[in-house]
Amino acid sequence: MKIHFINLLCLIIIVSLTTISCKNEGTKKSTEAGESGSQPETGWESLFNGTDLTGWYTYQRQPEPASEVAGMARDEEGNYIDPIGINNDPLDVFTVVEEDGENVIRISGEVFGILVTEKEFENYHLKVEFKWGDKKYPPREDKKRDSGILYHSIGPEGAWGGVWMKSLECQVQETDCGDYISVDTVYVDIPAVKNEEDGRYYYNPDAERLTFQPERSYCNKEADYEKPNGEWNTMEIYTFNGTSIHVVNGQVNVRAYNSRYLQDGVEMPLTRGKIQLQSEGAEIFYRNIQIVSITEIPGDLL
Repeated sequence: MKIHFINLLCLIIIVSLTTISCKNEGTKKSTEAGESGSQPETGWESLFNGTDLTGWYTYQRQPEPASEVAGMARDEEGNYIDPIGINNDPLDVFTVVEEDGENVIRISGEVFGILVTEKEFENYHLKVEFKWGDKKYPPREDKKRDSGILYHSIGPEGAWGGVWMKSLECQVQETDCGDYISVDTVYVDIPAVKNEEDGRYYYNPDAERLTFQPERSYCNKEADYEKPNGEWNTMEIYTFNGTSIHVVNGQVNVRAYNSRYLQDGVEMPLTRGKIQLQSEGAEIFYRNIQIVSITEIPGDLL
């Protein structure tokens, strides 16, 4: 009887220790799967179906004089008079093509314009992959390749520069990916310092928060994390209750706070809107455009 009792007692101890070990291991894996101990994000929605541009619409301003668009009127100096407008794409600026063995969105850059989500979004984590193409067009044929992700986009198309909607911009430009730009009457507060040599403002997490708005709209990132041309980059935007974080290839570039816009002289919160992808003189490819709702920004990003 004593032998059986001892054997039973040993068995109970072994089972108990195994259960505790498994539980601890499960907790460890759960923490590793999330960020800063938060739950892993679930419910991702793809904004590109891999076949066509369903869920998006386009807007384009006047083409550059070097472009030939049949049926569009020009003035005496050869400049086009009217914008191309909404969902009219005579030069195939926005298309779906095969690149690296899969269907992706190609934005040629030949005409300044935007690819815009039909839906509005609020409190989310956006993840986008991009890489540059080879082609460049006037008036930026001799400048850096340029595009951009504009979020919390509201109001009419063409409100700013004849192209963009009122919005916050996460810059997509060679060596400048992740920079912040206020588009139209948008205000945010960013910890930044002014470089007296070039007169530009640079993000610094330890600096005093400065207000960026139409008169001071551009804040440069902290560091450059872009990959060499021809490689795919991952751009992420976390935005929640007026706070936005720009992340380039896994590295935080900018933190912006208290997003708002000016309406009839009054500052109004700006935390919701459409998403725009820019056509801005350079060929660029986008893929794996995904979004998920969040209830907070992960603590390790703040």
